[in-house]
Amino acid sequence: MDSRDLRIDQARTSIEFLGSDAHEYLPHLAVDCVVFGVHEGDLRILLTHWTKRDRWSLPGGFVRNDESVDETASRVLRMRTGLDDVFLEQFHTFGSLDRGHPGADRFVSVGYYALVDFSMATPTPDGILTDECRWWNLCGRPDLLFDHDEMVARALGTLRLQLGTRPIGLTLFPDDFTLPELQRLYETVLGRSLDRRNFQKKMRELGILTRVGEKSTENSRRAPYLYRFDAEKYAEALERGDSLAY
Repeated sequence: MDSRDLRIDQARTSIEFLGSDAHEYLPHLAVDCVVFGVHEGDLRILLTHWTKRDRWSLPGGFVRNDESVDETASRVLRMRTGLDDVFLEQFHTFGSLDRGHPGADRFVSVGYYALVDFSMATPTPDGILTDECRWWNLCGRPDLLFDHDEMVARALGTLRLQLGTRPIGLTLFPDDFTLPELQRLYETVLGRSLDRRNFQKKMRELGILTRVGEKSTENSRRAPYLYRFDAEKYAEALERGDSLAY
């Protein structure tokens, strides 16, 4: 089955999943969420496993008649992570001509990216279409169903553009971290290697970090310092229009 047929099948299967409640939804308008989190310095992405397809996809769902697309995205995030009030931003609408088939309406999906606290999320499948929901390393994820790999690429591109103008670092690293961990995150988002000395110098000069102690390691004579973002100074820098990108 090619990607076009898979997208058609996604719409049909999802509508069947709604069953008698189908009239409460807009059957050709959905949202899909690219959910990012950080664990041990690596950027992770939340995926759901489709039972019948034995493949992975992004968390998503149809828009209800009585809710906005923003509300749908928040509902999907709450159902799949157990979290409310997360950083959530719309980044693209996916409505190409092959998202449908002759004689049927086009199947349109609104893409959102979310930044969540990895340690607070509880990945949860729906138990009907999907039987598993879990984190994957962004660079080690499997090929995704439908056009979801394109969605991930666009979300990552948006994250890259907004790295210096949104509270991305603060949101993904709510607790203590080392500068090597922060650099690894930047390198993953930017898709390139960064010079260690220059990166650490720039991060310190921004004035948004507070050193909180040392990280205990068994294999290093000198443990790296732990840092934490200063939320107030971070917000002030963004308000002033300072670029927090590298």
